[in-house]
Amino acid sequence: MTASHSPSDLTITPRDRRFGRALAQKRWWLNGDPIGSAFHNALSITFPRGEAFFVESVKAFRDGADPKLEREIRSFITQEVMHSREHVAFNKRVSDAGYKIDHLEQIVADSLEMTKDRPAILNLAVTMALEHYTAMMAHMMLKSDLFKGSDSELKEMWRWHAIEEIEHKGVAYDTWLHATKDWTRFKRWKVKAIMMVLVSRTFWMKRWDGTLDLLAQDGITGFKAKARLFWYLVGTPGVMRRLFPAWVAFFLPGFHPWNHDDRALIGTYDSDYAAANMAQPALAA
Repeated sequence: MTASHSPSDLTITPRDRRFGRALAQKRWWLNGDPIGSAFHNALSITFPRGEAFFVESVKAFRDGADPKLEREIRSFITQEVMHSREHVAFNKRVSDAGYKIDHLEQIVADSLEMTKDRPAILNLAVTMALEHYTAMMAHMMLKSDLFKGSDSELKEMWRWHAIEEIEHKGVAYDTWLHATKDWTRFKRWKVKAIMMVLVSRTFWMKRWDGTLDLLAQDGITGFKAKARLFWYLVGTPGVMRRLFPAWVAFFLPGFHPWNHDDRALIGTYDSDYAAANMAQPALAA
């Protein structure tokens, strides 16, 4: 049966962890691979401001949400705030390793500046699409050996982030359903489909450019850099290729992030973080 909302027994549990504070982070921290390291560095640079944007986009539509969704929104916010904190620390270590990232951070800031005068419902649609991206990538990270050979602290940070992205993957979508409850099904599908296409184009163009920028700072430029990055995305490990089936599913009638219940991936690793679990936020009286 097609799911219309997140599982009734879903628990979103913020896990307050800190990673790599005393770590001298290598430039090519991902198993000595400059391509993978640059790609994930470019991705991480977007997270602090990006996740703050997600939080504000969802918060704008929490009024009138049912108690379950309101509780999930509160936990979502707590998780995203901690993700931002850890990626601020991670990005500082990228900078400390010698990379110039201020201009890449400014690109993110400039992109978000353009959303300020946009209708809030469109910002929520962008968040819904990008949260599907984070959920797809989280599933891939936990299923693959993408970080094999990396420093354990960094591997754990990405794994922790991935667990929580899977756990709250339906929150933005359920908020979207709540915010558009008076829309026709076709209008809702049309807007989300167009937004996913636009978001996907921007996402990959900016990750491509950001990765090449960081590679250039290591002297890896020109055709060689582009060819190696292309192969990383579509060949081995094939980050983009592995995401494609889940990306296509977003456009199918009856889609919901929890149509694919992958909580088993959370259970595989969650015991490692039990001591850091935070109490669930209470609903206001």
